[in-house]
Amino acid sequence: MSSILPIIDTGLPTGIVEPFSTRVARDAETLTRDSLTELQINLGKLCNQTCTHCHVDAGPTKTAENMTPRTAKRISELVGKCDSLTTIDLTGGAPELNPSFRNLVSNFRDHGLRVIDRCNLTILSEPGQENLGAFLASHQVEIVASLPCYLEDNVDTQRGSGVFQRSIKGLQQLNALGYGQSNSDLQLNLVFNPTGPSLPPDQATLEADYKRELKKRYDVEFNHLLAITNIPIKRYAKFLKKRGVLVEYMQMLESAFNPQAARRVMCKAMLSIGWDGQLFDCDFNQMLGMPVAGKTSQTIWKIDSFDEYIHQRVAVADHCYGCTAGAGSSCGGAVI
Repeated sequence: MSSILPIIDTGLPTGIVEPFSTRVARDAETLTRDSLTELQINLGKLCNQTCTHCHVDAGPTKTAENMTPRTAKRISELVGKCDSLTTIDLTGGAPELNPSFRNLVSNFRDHGLRVIDRCNLTILSEPGQENLGAFLASHQVEIVASLPCYLEDNVDTQRGSGVFQRSIKGLQQLNALGYGQSNSDLQLNLVFNPTGPSLPPDQATLEADYKRELKKRYDVEFNHLLAITNIPIKRYAKFLKKRGVLVEYMQMLESAFNPQAARRVMCKAMLSIGWDGQLFDCDFNQMLGMPVAGKTSQTIWKIDSFDEYIHQRVAVADHCYGCTAGAGSSCGGAVI
């Protein structure tokens, strides 16, 4: 598949990097979905925050782009037919703001599936969400929470004034429920995104720093830190362009291409579903409108099983350099 440049609408000149499809085919292997163990479901773009690194362009005004109960029901039906699935990853926006969120969680957990909630932490203190933490704990939902730094100024710069303190209160609330504790099965993982145009540092070293500082400063504990590279699309691409470093950032990602990371990217075992039921190879392709397998638009209404997409080629473009640079990047953190 020839490379397209989906971030061209941000003003990025063409020809500044070797097309990703060419590079990955030469130095690693053509990307194919070898299995299907995970679904990442975007419940919509409605969010109580507006972050500079958000590739979804989510925010408080995105009320129209949210999953309907009918779409949620159809996804549940298809999940019940796919025996290979082990994990459901719920994301947004703030996925908890979708009216179907709790029904989906209950349904997937009843099927014995591992459920991940991509939680921004401040949602726990929003009006109407007072019992959210207790609900997540009672269903043993794994929480993956964004906290780009353990320093207040850095977090508030990226995510908005006051977000850090609300995030800390959210973490303390989750700790009180048993999340992140050594004697508990309730998993609480944090996500680090660089606040500047750089690759994440070593994940293990950074995790040790986070655990030390959050415990010392706020008596907060968690299980693991996931270091994720910022992908140059949508709002983050515009942020880079405004700073005049978009071209340099793309060139940095290309120069850090790692064939080992390319062989372990998340799209080889995952499928992404948009809030409207469209199917994609990953969350980033979803935000760029690149249909699954590079075909015409595919939706949950046109298929009988998610298994149809096993052994199919993954649609790629130059933003994929972000997932294959350095130690690699996935929704589960570094891949090597």
